This record gives sequence, C-alpha cells and structure tokens, in this order.
Amino acid sequence: MAQKDYKFEGWMGLDKDSVDGKMVWQEFEPKPWEETDVDIKVECCGICGTDLHTLRSGWKPTMYPCCVGHEIVGIAARVGSSVTNGIKVGDRVGVGAQSESCLGRLGDCPDCAMGLEQYCTHKFVGTYNSTFINGGKSYGGYALYNRVPAHFAVKIPDSIPPSHAAPMMCGGVTVYSPLKHGGCGPGKRVGIIGVGGLGHFGLLFAKAMGADQVVAISRKTDKADDSLKMGADVYIGTDDEPDWATKYARSLDLIVCTVSSSKMPLNDYIGLLRTDGSLVQVGLPDDGVLNAPIPRLMRRLTVGASLIGSPGEIREMLELVAEKNVKPWIEEIPMKDANRGLVDMEAGKARYRYVLVNEQ
Repeated sequence: MAQKDYKFEGWMGLDKDSVDGKMVWQEFEPKPWEETDVDIKVECCGICGTDLHTLRSGWKPTMYPCCVGHEIVGIAARVGSSVTNGIKVGDRVGVGAQSESCLGRLGDCPDCAMGLEQYCTHKFVGTYNSTFINGGKSYGGYALYNRVPAHFAVKIPDSIPPSHAAPMMCGGVTVYSPLKHGGCGPGKRVGIIGVGGLGHFGLLFAKAMGADQVVAISRKTDKADDSLKMGADVYIGTDDEPDWATKYARSLDLIVCTVSSSKMPLNDYIGLLRTDGSLVQVGLPDDGVLNAPIPRLMRRLTVGASLIGSPGEIREMLELVAEKNVKPWIEEIPMKDANRGLVDMEAGKARYRYVLVNEQ
C-alpha cells in the first residue's frame, strides 16, 4: 500500500482546553518518510494518563496541535526498504511511548548500545509532542495511521488480542521494567502502590513473575476485591487502616509506586521496605515535585525511578503475557468517542484501562 492510498487523520488537541473533551478531528502531516520507517494502520490505542498531562500542558508547554496516544497497535501498511527487524507489510505491530533515540547516530551512546534506548544520552523522541532527528513532528495514535521508525515497532504475538496489547505498550512496560530490574520473582515480597491503569498491570505482572507475596496499596478499600482477583495476596487501604505504616513496616523487598501526586506519604511508603529493599517511582506529578524522604534513609535502602521500557523489554513483556496468559482489565471505546474517553479517564471511571478502537 503506498502512502497516497491513505491519509493521516486523528484527534487533535489545539489548546489546554482539549483535555476537557474538546479535541477536534483533522488531518496532520507525519514525519518525512525515511526507509527505516513503518506506517501503521491503527487498530486500537490505549488512553494513558500521560495523554491527559500532555493535553493540559501539565509537565511542560505542549506543541499544539497535538495528537496524543502512545499505546498503539495496528497493521503494518508500509515498510521501508531499510527496515531490518523483520517487520513485513501485514504484520500486527505495537508502538509505545518512545519513537526514536540516537542509536549511536549522534555520538557515542552506551545506553542505546546496551538496549536501553529510553535512557538515550542524546535524543529521546516521544511518540507524540516531540521532534524527530529529521525535523519532523511526532503525532500519536488517536488516529487512523501512525508513522514511526521501525526500530521502535514490535511484533505482537498472535495469542494476544490487539486491545489487550495496546495498553501494555506504555502502561504495561512502565511497571514491567522496574519489576524485572528489581528482581521480582520467587523469594520476593512486592508492593504496588496505586491500583489504577499502571498499578493493575503491576499486580498482574508481579503475580505472573512468581513473587512470593503481592501487596496492593491504595487509599480506599473499594478496589480490594478487584486487586485480589488480579493476584494480590494482601490489600492495604491506607485511609481506612490508620496504623498501616506500623503494621506493615519492613515487610516488602520491592515497591513500585504508580501514584502521580506530590502529596502522597512517600516517607511512610519507604518505611514498608525491608533492609536492602527498593522503591521505584514511576508516577510523575504535574508539578514534578516529590517530598525528600530523608528520615527513612537512615537505613540501607534504595529509592529510585524508572522510565517506560525499551523495545527489547516490550518484547520480553509480551512473551511473559503470552506464556502466562495475562489478561488486562480493559474497556473498549470507539475511536469516534475519544473525547468521552478522556473525560471519563480524568474522572477516574476507568476499570482499569480504556482502549480506543477504530471501527473501520
């Protein structure tokens, strides 16, 4: 299929008000084509919290007009002659939150060389609201088509439905990566803070990776039953258990915190760690500020952060999902109703991930 046979159209945020369900459908110009690229006919795209942050210019000023969506799954419609990762026209592929890194083209880059493209020394290009090395602007997956350097497109196993794979491209791998690097598996007690779009993946994956104990931590008790069904062994509702910080102190080896709030009790969360335990923060507040937990650092603990996942980690995650038959909790929404999906996501109605589906 040649490019002239299709148009790049999608839902565009034109200003900060677009996050209130005011995106408009219009045509856009994708990055200039390179023979290392692939065009993807979008089947579905997950709604990620980052989409809301970006549309409202929460983390930084957004380059409007902006088409968000970086949990993309679809069919390869055009594949460049220099693509070397085996993708062929007709393959089902997925794209996450990153669409390009330097891959050594802008100088020595040990991170890209090690397959840690998300930590590229020279250039991180987001799947939307960024600028490619060739000067083109990146547009996301609330659209009919997406163009991306093929290095950042991964094949989706046949056993995983497209609408299940889509939210794993960002939401899933964002928690898979720190769980993997934190040694999640037999012998580990793992806590997941925040039972939402990210946190529910944390529970599913920690269970699938064989953790001895999986602990769900949230403010209210209304997600307790869901969490236990997802694989949690223990549920902590912090608003309803006044003594939770003392009761569960020094009980966990690894914590992944998905909460995006500068007001969360980070010091108490760190107190849940055993000696030599680790807390990894993956949620980022709009104001970018987290309170420094100095008192708790009088023990030997590690407090750090993690950013999405590399294409290689996405492939590993999908292998785990296929092997363990992991099924995310999603709700499909027609692409034409993307504005409604945004508003409902902002209102906290998702249980636990919305996926936009093109009906063509």
